[in-house]
Amino acid sequence: MNTLNQTRRSFIKTTLKAGVFASFAGHAPGLLARAAAARQERDTVLVVLQLSGGNDGLNTVIPFGDDAYHRGRPTLSKVARGAHKLDSHLAFHPRMEGFYRLYRDGLLTIVQGVGYANADRNHPGAMHNWHTADPRSPKLQTGWLGRAADRLWKPDAANVPAVFVGAGPQPFASNAEKVIVPSVHSPRELVCQQFQSGEQGVPAGPSQPWLDSLRRATAEVQANSRRIESAVAASSRADYPQFQLAGELRAMAQLIRTNLGIRIFFTEPGGGIGGFDNHAGQIGNHCSLLHQLSESVAAFIRDLEYDKLHKRVLLMTFSEFGRTVHENGRRGTDHGAAAPVFLAGGGLKGGLCGTHPSLTDLDKDGLKFHTDFRRIYATALDRWLGLDSRSVLGASFAPLDLFNA
Repeated sequence: MNTLNQTRRSFIKTTLKAGVFASFAGHAPGLLARAAAARQERDTVLVVLQLSGGNDGLNTVIPFGDDAYHRGRPTLSKVARGAHKLDSHLAFHPRMEGFYRLYRDGLLTIVQGVGYANADRNHPGAMHNWHTADPRSPKLQTGWLGRAADRLWKPDAANVPAVFVGAGPQPFASNAEKVIVPSVHSPRELVCQQFQSGEQGVPAGPSQPWLDSLRRATAEVQANSRRIESAVAASSRADYPQFQLAGELRAMAQLIRTNLGIRIFFTEPGGGIGGFDNHAGQIGNHCSLLHQLSESVAAFIRDLEYDKLHKRVLLMTFSEFGRTVHENGRRGTDHGAAAPVFLAGGGLKGGLCGTHPSLTDLDKDGLKFHTDFRRIYATALDRWLGLDSRSVLGASFAPLDLFNA
């Protein structure tokens, strides 16, 4: 047996004995291990937060100054009492203290009247449209974030450009053609565990190009594993509430601090359609959901703010549709159309974007849209991630003027 084969066999045997492995929720451990070894430049990060079920935008950003709101919602409009006023017409739900604080400090933007023409009001179809960004192609097999990840992928660096953080099934939006978007529950799932370093991990021997590369990769894996462990061990300087979403956002903040090159994060609080689908008894459940959303996002932004990382991060929420203007007989609301989208981060101008839709000129009792949701996607792609949005969305959509110069 020649020296080269002996060295290769020795490396494999030593590595397996050392127990070099990683847990990535069943998604391409080899790919993520290589990604952990890649040094990445600091760059902008997009966090996408899905509010499944159809969030009621009218009781999130409340048009308390409009009589049509009170007439259409004799029960649900009671939440306007104690709401956090944004101006003489609009207010945040009273349980959204965290969003109100971000808004007041210029760290949150509300894009009003977001939707698309001939909106689908069924959950699967509507969600598929938002995930693919192409309502005309129901059989499209990739999601807009997956296509963005394909374009962010650097084969030579073996980077992982996007990650889904959460316990639920991975959303369709992250379906990609070239890369695998892993699902993780915590930063430690990106750590190669039980790693033996130095000469124990990679055997000494004659210099060979492939072996030199492995030695460099081994050193990088070890270094980045320490960075992840350090980020996990460090106490967050923000006071995260005890909500599932808050835990997922904390994990994202830890991974952002490690600077491993992940550019896109996706999560869905609670998992599965239904959380925001309040057809009956809406007030109590919706209050709780909005409080969890508001306080979790606020803690995440404040956590990043300590290191000025909030200036690199843009968080965006979306839901498949809004709700009807009039409450139903069960003190809930039914599937509507347009709704607000929220963006948070240190690079935003903040405030309101667009006018609030009319509560009397309606689309089957839903609000009419004036801002196509793909304009927000184009804004995130072109002006935040630095990608060509047309190549991702398949058409041109004018970005919004949301960011500071």
